[in-house]
Order: sequence, then structure tokens, then C-alpha cells
Amino acid sequence: MPEIDILILSNGPGEITTWVRPVVKALRQQLGNSTQVRISVVLSPCPNASGKEAAIAQSYPEVDRVQAASHFWRFLLTGKTAENWDWRTHGVVLFLGGDQFFPVAIGQRLGYRTVIYAEWDARWYRWIDRFGVMKAELLSRIPAQYLHKFTVVGDLMAEVSRGVKDAGCKARQKQLIGLLPGSKPAKLSQGVPLSLAIAQQIHAQKPETEFVIPVAPTLDLETLAKFADPQFNSMTEHFGGVSAELITTAARPFFKTNTGLRIELETRSPAYDLLAECSLCLTTVGANTAELGALAVPMIVLLPTQQLDAMRAWDGLPGLFANLPVVGSSMAKIINWLALRRLGLLAWPNIWAKSEIVPELVGNLQPHAVAEFALDYLNHPEKLAAMREQLRRIRGESGAAQKLASIVKEVID
Repeated sequence: MPEIDILILSNGPGEITTWVRPVVKALRQQLGNSTQVRISVVLSPCPNASGKEAAIAQSYPEVDRVQAASHFWRFLLTGKTAENWDWRTHGVVLFLGGDQFFPVAIGQRLGYRTVIYAEWDARWYRWIDRFGVMKAELLSRIPAQYLHKFTVVGDLMAEVSRGVKDAGCKARQKQLIGLLPGSKPAKLSQGVPLSLAIAQQIHAQKPETEFVIPVAPTLDLETLAKFADPQFNSMTEHFGGVSAELITTAARPFFKTNTGLRIELETRSPAYDLLAECSLCLTTVGANTAELGALAVPMIVLLPTQQLDAMRAWDGLPGLFANLPVVGSSMAKIINWLALRRLGLLAWPNIWAKSEIVPELVGNLQPHAVAEFALDYLNHPEKLAAMREQLRRIRGESGAAQKLASIVKEVID
């Protein structure tokens, strides 16, 4: 086999952690760790990005080099990277997030074969060499003359749950509730004080409950703690004035609220084993709903709109419009008003299922009302079991990373 370059195109934090991570492991397992196969990751802009995606990708030992999203457009237009990377004669462009047009353009420029992983939709099949798709249902929309390019590989998100116990299976004396308020300031400013207030309300009625915040890998504890501090975050006043201080002297850091409630902070990432132990998670919208869905962890999705123009962390064009200079605030208000009318189609599991299988609470959320809603599930385990089963049904089969790596190997051969 000649020297090969594998160029992975990706974008957001969800894709980097749940798609790129298992695929680069599978590629190294099948193609070896020698310098004969070089793996590069090039990131494209994503409105939901934190800016730390490049560092996360670089931390994967299977990856040789990474270019951040800030340099993407120059690379797309000219073919030159910020560090003037060299490119080998033989290579494959592997699409794992972004716009499916990107591998078409970049593959043509470099003279490389192209492979796309497609969850729900496949485009540019005239010019792409191979597709790995999540489910066979997608094939019904593909013209017959291109079907030979398509292989059903399964669900990359299902790799999340491999080796992890089914949600709810681990015996606990107390019910564990996960709190996922987000990773960006737009979500944290409301998500953190709301989550703390809900936790206090639930614990007051159900003292056997425990709480944990799986801290996003792009977020440090000191920054997270600021959003629980009323001197820094004025939004705490809108959720009953609940605050918390960061305690780092224990074996595991935790928040201690002003009523004494302890909320653990898990800094390992990804902490899928811990999430799988949760009876229920209270989460904001975003890639985390996809990860919880892949783990079949019951969830309630929260989108508070007390500060309507603050919620600007949308994917795609809505995120771009909401963050425009000058008009961004007005655009954010319009977009979030429209979101109120899309109830049931904001969380990824609901988008996949085209129906609301996990509850979405959007609007002027009050902690006591959300707590009562959550307690109804916690007190009726059959409801949690039904949601868990629905989450299992909507995703594809596991093993997608190895099958996708096999497609890449076939293209190389």
C-alpha cells in the first residue's frame, strides 16, 4: 500500500466527540499506526462550536494533525492550510460533519476519493465515491444508478453506548439525576441557575435523589461556577435566587447551594458510564440530546426564554443570523419566538422520530413547575421505561465505526 492521507472533515463538538473519536480508532485498528497512513482533521465553522474542538481532536492519539475552523474558508478556496501542509498523491476525504458539498470540492482539488457518513440525508451522490448510511430507509430516496455507492453501516452515535451498561441497570440506593445546562454562555446564563433551582425543588420532595453535572470538555470549573454566582450572573434572580459555590477540596468537585444541597461535578469526558446510571436527565438542546438518546437515557429538554435574545446557540443558519452584529439581538428574539411554535422538534431524538418522544419544555420556565413535571416521571418508573424503549428504537445498529473504516480501506485498496 502506498503512503496514504486520510482527511477527515468535521465541525461541531458533538461530531468531534461522537463521530470522529470512534472512527479514528477504527481506522487505526484496520490500517495500522504506521506513518504510512496519516490522519488529518480539518474543521469547518459551526455556530454551536466552543472554539476548543481543534484541541479535542488533537488530543486523540490516532490523529496526526488538526486545523481549526478559523482557517477553513482559505483551505476550501485555495487548498492551502494555515501551516502549509503537504498532501500525498493518494488519499481519501472522509466526511464526518459539516456541509456535504465540502468533500466534493476538497476531494476534487486534492484528487482524492471521497466517503460520506450520512445519518438522514445524502447529497451529491453523482460526485461522491462511497456513502456509509445509518439506516436502510435512506436508500429509498436514492436513484437506482447510484445505489451501488451506498452501504448501510449503522449508527455512529450508537458507538457511545458500546461497553456501557444500559441506562438504569446499575443498582443505586438513590436515584441519580443528570443536569446538563450547556457549555456556552448563552445557555449557561439561564441553564445553570434554573438547573440548581429545579434540583433543590426535587430534593425537597424526594431527599433520596442525587444530582450530577457532567461538565462539558470545553468548559472549566471556574467559568461554570460564575454562572451560579448572583454577583456575576443576574439571571439567578429570575429563578428564585438559588446560588452555589464551587468546592474543590473533596475527591470530586461539587457545587454547594445556598440551602446546602450538594451537586457533584464530573470532569471526565465523555462520562457515558455515569450518564447511563442516571434515571433522568434535565438538559438543554444540542448535541447532548443526541448522546443521551444514543445511551437511551430518559430526558426532559429545557429551553428557558426569560431572556429571549440571550439564546443564540442554535445550529446552522439560525445560529449565524442570531449572532450577526447590530441586528443579532432582534434576530435572536424572532428565532426564539419561532422556536416556541416548534415545540416537539427541538431535541435530536424528537427530530429523528418526527414526534415528541422526549418532553420539551420551552418558554418562561419556573423551577417548581419543572420539578413537579420531573417528579411525575421519577415517581412513575413505567414512564421512564417507556421513554427509554422509544429511544432505543429510533437509532440504528452499533458497529458503524468499524464498517465505515472498512469502506475507507476498500476505497484505498
